[in-house]
Amino acid sequence: MSIWNQRVRDICAVILGGGRGTRLDPLTRLRSKPAVPIAGKFRLIDLPVSNCVHSGINRMFVLTQFNSFSLHRHISATYKFDVFSRGYVQILAAQQTPKSEQWFQGTADAVRQNLDIFTEARGDLTLVLSGDHMYRMDYREMLRMHDEHDADITLAVLPCSTEEISGFGAVRVDSSGRVIEFREKPKDAEAREGMEISPDLMQTYGLSSTRPYLASMGIYLFKKHVLAEILDNERHDFGHDVIPSALENRKIQAYFFDDYWRDIGTIKAFYDAHLDLVQPAPPFNFNDSNWRIFTNPHFPPPSRMNGVRCNHSIIADGSTIDESTIEHSVVGMRTTMRRATVRRSLLMGADPFPPDGPADAPPIGIGDGTLIQQAIIDKNARIGKNVRIVNKEGLEDASGDGWAIREGIVVVEKNAIIPDGTTI
Repeated sequence: MSIWNQRVRDICAVILGGGRGTRLDPLTRLRSKPAVPIAGKFRLIDLPVSNCVHSGINRMFVLTQFNSFSLHRHISATYKFDVFSRGYVQILAAQQTPKSEQWFQGTADAVRQNLDIFTEARGDLTLVLSGDHMYRMDYREMLRMHDEHDADITLAVLPCSTEEISGFGAVRVDSSGRVIEFREKPKDAEAREGMEISPDLMQTYGLSSTRPYLASMGIYLFKKHVLAEILDNERHDFGHDVIPSALENRKIQAYFFDDYWRDIGTIKAFYDAHLDLVQPAPPFNFNDSNWRIFTNPHFPPPSRMNGVRCNHSIIADGSTIDESTIEHSVVGMRTTMRRATVRRSLLMGADPFPPDGPADAPPIGIGDGTLIQQAIIDKNARIGKNVRIVNKEGLEDASGDGWAIREGIVVVEKNAIIPDGTTI
């Protein structure tokens, strides 16, 4: 076993379960962000947990607060380690304590309120992760960088374009990769001025001039005592104020990551991530046998399809699809569809035991003659016959009975009923 595999045992991971997730509304009305289904059969939380497992990190805490029942149920049913191992995925829900009676006020405050628990855990390192990012990363490489530079804090950074950097924390580093400046979400040219990657670093890391900035990925590796010291205050958010203030007297090292990564923070980002999956050569592939993404081992039967035209799409287990056309779409488990057309869309499917609908409601699934384009259909939706979900007026934002339009994408809510003949 290499020294890094032994060293990684000193890490406990803290996965932030997210707040209200308003930018993912209506997908987060009945669940937290990390519990949102992706790729037909997984949930967002499966990605950071799987990365930890593959990296040899088997002690994880998931901090939850809002709409967390679905997330709790998924974690407890999915991640069960051998009784002879020391591994666990433990849920820490927001709670009142003698030290605090408040809800979590931000990412840093959520960690602060549970700091005693992390401090008592074995090892001298704490890895802080977000529960709503889509990527693969071997955290042992980040640990290697952290130890080689004897850093107090190591944060993962991603090269990005001028258009993208306004949505992230911008990081400036010196020639050794040490972080010397951090600006949270620079919105204009003046705010970005001076934050470009130096030509020498671009050459060293083989970076493209089309991505001249470094964005913080919200992945932090702390020496445990440093984490306790920088949280001994009332600062609420890592990116907004904790990391920038720590630059004054802490050694913060950047870990360069140049692979697929998406922050699933908005409906558009969530939608685009699924269109990535159905490309002929997807930039992110759930079929990678060397780095599998783990999830709850469902046991539906194989999908049954008859007279179906399917192109550049993913069809999950348990679906029944007859005489339909599916193009550039992801179809989730237990989807029922007959004589329908689905293009550039995500259908999340149905739960094993969905709730009953009114007597006159359409059955769960997609009805005869229905057309769905550029849409997200949440679980257990009952979409009637001859329905057209196409955003016919080209709206950017709107709401209706059981549906919403966000960033031009139609989202049908979980358990929604869309009557026969409806046009959205």
